[in-house]
Amino acid sequence: MSRRGRRASLPEVVHRRPEVVTGDGLVVEHRDRNGRALSFDFSTLPAAEPMQRSLAKLFAARCHPNIWGTHDSSQQVWMLLRQFTTWLSSLPEPPRDIDSITVAVWDSWRISRDTTTVSGYTQIRRIAGILQDDPRVAGPVAEAMARRLPKPQVKESAYATGDFDQIKVAARRTFRSAHLRIQENMKHLERWKDGEFEKGSRDWLIGEALECLARTGHVPCYSRPGNQIRVVRKYAQALGGERSELTWKRLFLTRLEAAALGVLLMAEFGLNLSVIDTLAVPRATPDSGPDGHPTYRLELVKFRRGPGRQHETRNVTDFGAGSSGRLITQALEATQAARMAVATSDPGTDRLIIWRAVMTNRGIGADELFRFGVTRGAGRQWAAEQGIKGAVFRRGRRTVNVVERREPGQNSQDTHDSVYVLPDQRAREAAVPVVAAAAESARRQAEQAVLVAELREEPTSGDVATATADCRDFGNGPVTAADGFCGASFLACLGCTNARVHPGHHPRLAHLHRALTNLRSVMHPTIWQSDWGDSHGRLEELRRRLGQPAWDKALHAVSEDDQELIDDLLTGVLDS
Repeated sequence: MSRRGRRASLPEVVHRRPEVVTGDGLVVEHRDRNGRALSFDFSTLPAAEPMQRSLAKLFAARCHPNIWGTHDSSQQVWMLLRQFTTWLSSLPEPPRDIDSITVAVWDSWRISRDTTTVSGYTQIRRIAGILQDDPRVAGPVAEAMARRLPKPQVKESAYATGDFDQIKVAARRTFRSAHLRIQENMKHLERWKDGEFEKGSRDWLIGEALECLARTGHVPCYSRPGNQIRVVRKYAQALGGERSELTWKRLFLTRLEAAALGVLLMAEFGLNLSVIDTLAVPRATPDSGPDGHPTYRLELVKFRRGPGRQHETRNVTDFGAGSSGRLITQALEATQAARMAVATSDPGTDRLIIWRAVMTNRGIGADELFRFGVTRGAGRQWAAEQGIKGAVFRRGRRTVNVVERREPGQNSQDTHDSVYVLPDQRAREAAVPVVAAAAESARRQAEQAVLVAELREEPTSGDVATATADCRDFGNGPVTAADGFCGASFLACLGCTNARVHPGHHPRLAHLHRALTNLRSVMHPTIWQSDWGDSHGRLEELRRRLGQPAWDKALHAVSEDDQELIDDLLTGVLDS
C-alpha cells in the first residue's frame, strides 16, 4: 500500500516459478541462485521406473536456490544417487521403489561404504537425508537411516610454509603474465581511440581489432563452409596469426588464469571458494583521501550462514606493491575489458572474476561466451599443471586460517577451532612444544615456594619474634640445629607452618619485597632466582592476599628500625 493508502497495482502477467520436473516426471531442472539451469534425467539411473520417479520427486524438492544455491550441490547428490542405484541394481532382488528398501538392504549399503573416509561418510549421510524426506520411510527403516555415524578423522592438513609460498609464487606468475598482457593491449586500444596511429598501419589494424574484441568478444572474423571461423586476413596478419594467444587472449583472462586469481584472493584474504566464486565487483570509496590511495569495499556473501547472517564487508586499501588492495586493483584491470563486453548484453552481471570460454562460434553472444567465478575443476586443473597436490583452495584456506592468520576467517571461533585447528595435523604438531612449555611452566609454578605462614590480625601471646614473623614453636622447626632449636634462615620463616604474620610485620616485609625486587634488576637472573627467588615468591603471594591498598599503606609505614633489620638480614649479619 502506498503512503496515501492506495493499493499497489499488480503486474498484468502473473509470475509463476518455472517447472522443476518435466519429461513425464523423470527430468528435473535445477536453477541456481544466479538463474542458470541444469537438467538431470532420472530415466538414465539403473533402477526400476517407480524408484526413478520417487527419487526424481525427492530431488526436485531440493532444487530451490535457498536449498541448493549452486549446481555443485545438485551434481554431487546426483552422482551419489547414481552410485546408490548402481549398488541396488547389483542385488539379487533390487527394490522397485523406496518403500521396498528394508533395514537389511540399508545396513548392507552402509557396510559396503568405507565410513573412515569423508567420501564414505558423505555417501551414507546424503543418501539417508534424501530418502528420509519420503513419508513412506518410517519405523525400523527410518531408525536405521537415522542411526548416528561417527565423523571420520580429517587427514588433510595445512601446507608446509615452503609449499604454500611456492603455490602463491605460481599463482602470481600465472596471473601477473595475464595482467601485463591485458594491460599492454588495453593501452594500445586507448591509443587507437585517441587517434595516435596512422590509419591502415599495422598498429591501427591491431587497435581496430581490439576495439571489436572488447565490444563483441571476437576479433573481426567470418564464417567459412563447414562452420569454420576464420579471422579476417588483414587483421590476422597484423595480429601475427589466429591463435588464441594472438587474438582474444589479448584482452581476456582464460579459465586457468581466473583460477590463479582466485588462489591469490584465497591466500590474501582467507576466503573460501564459494565466496570467491560469487565475489561482486569491489567499489572504490568516492573520497580516496589526500594520499590518493584507493580504498575498496569488498562485499562478501557466505550462504551457509543462513538468512540474515550471510553478508559481510571488508575495506582494503591499495597502498602500493605488496598490499592487499593492490591485488584488487590488478583484478579490476585484468577483468575490465570482459566486464565491458558483458555489460552490453547482460547489464545485471556484477561479478569480479570473469573469463572468456574457448569457443569459436562467432554467433555466440557475449553473455554465453564469458564465464564467471572459479570452479573446483578449474582449481584442480591449474594445481595439476603446476605440480601442486591436494585441493588447493580447501588446503590453502586451512593454511591461511590455521598457520598464517591464526584467527577465524568468516567463521565463528568454535568453528575455527573444531573444524580448522583441532583436526589439522600440522597444527597439532606445532602445538606439541607449546603444550610442553605450558606444562613445564605449570610444573615450575607448582614447585615454587608458597606462603605457608598463618596470617593473623594481632600478635599471639607466647610467640617468639623473628626478623620476618612470629614463631609459635621455636624448638620444632623444619631445620634443627645442633643446639636443638630451629636453624633455618629468617627468610624461610614465611614458608614454615610455625610462623605467624600480623600487621606489625607488614611494613618490614613490604620493604623486604621492594629490596629483593631491586636486587633482581642488578643481578644475573639465575643467581637471583637461586638466592632470593623463593622468598620473593612468598612475599608476592602475601601482597596478593593482603591487597594493594594495604601493601601501599605498609610501605608508607616502614620505619628506620625496619630498614636496618632488613639490611642486616640481606647482608647476612643476622645469620651469624
